[in-house]
Amino acid sequence: MRLLLVIKKENVDLEKPVNKLNNFLVLQKRVQIVLTLLLLGSFSQIKAQERVPFDQGKKYILAKVSVVGKISFNEQTVVTFSGLQKGQEITVPGEEISGAIKKLGKLGLFDEISFYVNKIDNDSIYLDLNIVELPKLNEVKFVGIKKSKVEALIKDNNLTKNKIVNENLITTTKNYIENKYKKEGFYNTKVTITNTPDTINGNQVNMLVRIDKGDKVKISSIDFIGNKQLTGNQLRSAMKDTKQKNFFRVLKSSKFIPEKYKTDLEKVVAAYKEKGYRDARIIYDSVSYNKQKNMLTIKIKMEEGNKYYFGNIKFLGNTVYSDQLLNRYLGIKKGETYNGVLLEKRIADKTKPDAEDITNLYQNNGYLFSNINAVEVKTVNDTIDFEIRVTEGPIAYFNKISVVGNDKTNDHVIYRELRTKPGEKYSKEQLVRTIREIGQLGFFDPEAIDPKFKNVDAAAGTVDIEYHVVEKGSSQVELQGGYGGGGFIGTLGLSFNNFSAKNLFNKESYKPLPMGDGQKVALRLQGSTYFQTYSLSFSEPWFGGKKPVQFSSSISYSKQFLNNYATRTVDKDKSFNILTLQVGLAKRLTVPDDYFVLSQSVSYQHYDLNNYNTGLFTFGNGASRNLAYTIGLSRSNKGVNPIFPTYGSDFSISAKVTPPYSLFNGINYGDLQNQKEYKTQYTGAARPGADGKPLNPGDYVKVQTINGGASDYVSVGSDYASADTDQGKVDQKKYNWLEYYKIKFKGDWYTKLYGKLVLRTLTEFGFLGAYDQSRGVVPFERFYLGGDGMANYSMDGRETIQLRGYENNSLTPVNARGEQIGATIYNKFSAELRYPITLKSSASIYALAFLEAGSSYPTFKDYNPFDLNRSAGVGLRVFMPAFGLLGIDWGYGFDPQPGETKAHGKEIHFIIGQQF
Repeated sequence: MRLLLVIKKENVDLEKPVNKLNNFLVLQKRVQIVLTLLLLGSFSQIKAQERVPFDQGKKYILAKVSVVGKISFNEQTVVTFSGLQKGQEITVPGEEISGAIKKLGKLGLFDEISFYVNKIDNDSIYLDLNIVELPKLNEVKFVGIKKSKVEALIKDNNLTKNKIVNENLITTTKNYIENKYKKEGFYNTKVTITNTPDTINGNQVNMLVRIDKGDKVKISSIDFIGNKQLTGNQLRSAMKDTKQKNFFRVLKSSKFIPEKYKTDLEKVVAAYKEKGYRDARIIYDSVSYNKQKNMLTIKIKMEEGNKYYFGNIKFLGNTVYSDQLLNRYLGIKKGETYNGVLLEKRIADKTKPDAEDITNLYQNNGYLFSNINAVEVKTVNDTIDFEIRVTEGPIAYFNKISVVGNDKTNDHVIYRELRTKPGEKYSKEQLVRTIREIGQLGFFDPEAIDPKFKNVDAAAGTVDIEYHVVEKGSSQVELQGGYGGGGFIGTLGLSFNNFSAKNLFNKESYKPLPMGDGQKVALRLQGSTYFQTYSLSFSEPWFGGKKPVQFSSSISYSKQFLNNYATRTVDKDKSFNILTLQVGLAKRLTVPDDYFVLSQSVSYQHYDLNNYNTGLFTFGNGASRNLAYTIGLSRSNKGVNPIFPTYGSDFSISAKVTPPYSLFNGINYGDLQNQKEYKTQYTGAARPGADGKPLNPGDYVKVQTINGGASDYVSVGSDYASADTDQGKVDQKKYNWLEYYKIKFKGDWYTKLYGKLVLRTLTEFGFLGAYDQSRGVVPFERFYLGGDGMANYSMDGRETIQLRGYENNSLTPVNARGEQIGATIYNKFSAELRYPITLKSSASIYALAFLEAGSSYPTFKDYNPFDLNRSAGVGLRVFMPAFGLLGIDWGYGFDPQPGETKAHGKEIHFIIGQQF
């Protein structure tokens, strides 16, 4: 007799598990349990078709659980996660089966979970676990937005291939996108997500996300009611992120973001507190939406209250610092207008981590656990008395210092830059300085450096600091080509800014090159049909590994052939070669402070001319040598992002000098033109001169014009004193070993004006002088002003100075023939407003507007610091780790270039690889 035992269906509500990757909640699922036991045989004690009550289950020994259905997971893994074990005693029906379903449901991987009885052997039971998996994501497409936005949305919502697709994923993705665009002012954003089964890949779906942003909702007006002491414009200005529509506003749009609006309401109240109105408050505010105009109207009603003044201010609890010292930091006197915002900043300025406030006074000297509060203790009429209550706490010391996230950079490169050392007294100043130093390395995203406080123990007086960093690409590739000088010019540059020289012979470290020790190696090749330049440089920031002494070295070689720009022919028998060697050391100082760096270098350049007569030099054959010593003192505390500094300054002064050969070589350079060997001699075949008399090889000659005819040589025989001076020979002697001194100064300031808006101000000055005035200032090492400031290749050691709005080198002095001769003195002033568009590690972009003025002069006598060429313009900079800095500037020159009679006008400049 067969007995059919039917177990009724039961709905099981699963808990809401949390996915550790994205913290999305998994929605409740309905799971059907169908357990059907089919027993074959006769049982005299049970009647046919007897129905067993659900609460009277029977106990069995679990013999086996078999997973059936099309699944991609390992069968044993699924059984393990269910919690059921072979040999376990279970009740059918009972809590063990229900619990197994709950555990599997918490995984968020399955759409249906069912248990069936396969067979029963005495007291052993064999179960089948039937599972239907949730579909996985094959691909996702977005409609209604720009392609450049798609990647960020996929990343933010973790819509990766093979991601489990469930209702929770769909809902959270939809809500995220709608909220994202609402924050940008698109309040009518609608998102529709549809999934269609993939016809090729089993149990996979293709997701289509349709986004309709609608029109951006803007604020038509912000009106204040009840304000008498402060005007509506003053209060609207206090609202930093909520602005009404204004055609002339560029940096802030009129979008409405609720979170920022609430913050701006607090700033409105703070604006009153700055003026003494302590009791000012907002009675009500309303935001109304006009659907037809798609605009918002904001109304804010104020209650201003009375104006107050500071009364007596007393310090309590301070034992480390005197009242007099704390009063100097507070900077508030009795009788001054009450300013609650100023009082808060003088106690603890949250907007500046390195501010000179009372909290930082304590925290910079070990008092991590200090707490300073200003408490109103008495109000009489319009005067408020305060107590500044100080809880100093014990001195804290750094305990464990660690760095995480440096996957490529070796630990010692970071640890040697840390200013927070184990066992040293806690200092917030050193913590902030460490963040700057890590950012200045250039190997990490400066916006992502995060010091986390661990194991803060007031009883032990210790704290652990864990610096979290994110590596970014530090190597750069320069690959460019262009047409100039009558031919194609190609450039290949490779810069490895985190190189490891010690691993050059370690095969395992090539990924693709040995990296991680903070050294810099740069290789640059540039060439065309008429010139080639090769350069190689290496620098080690910690020479010897124990002290911050930077060692640098470089070698370069250039070869240029005589190029006829008209016929585009190159004469390779006429060449000009330059060999340059340089070695330098730069040491970080401790006095006056450790932002100062003393740098020294020795350089040697060899100029070799072979029949190279171009007008660049007065001689076409010969050589010049430039042995120079450079010493510089600089101080840089700009930070924290080297690409986009927001504070600090960078000053430098340097002197480049050569040995004063004139003092000991015994040569009278002022008399060279009168000496026999520097007179002009005829070298051609015998012929009549301009006067009709014979002109023989070796005769001393002079140039003369007879009867208005053409100029030609006239022989003076052996009377060399009457002969013309051979200026090429004189200059070859003068410049055989270059003799000069060169002074330069540069000052660079960065000031945050408003929000992310930064002002950069810059001043530059350069002067090239001579020891011996009879020898004169060398035609090498001069300054060439104007244009983008980018030197393509330098033949004579010149320095190219940027002044946008004019053509390259166009503001450089010229000789009587109109040829540029370079300046011996220049000065330049610049002001630049910068605003970041994005500062992500993958690409940093900022816009700028500039005012510039500068000029250059042939001699010091001509110098007039107020006779300047002025310009203004706008630009854009893009920094990508792999390619360096790229940019474009549009400039307008307000003054004429040499040879022009009216304002020069507009110029477009392309910037590649220049300083930030």
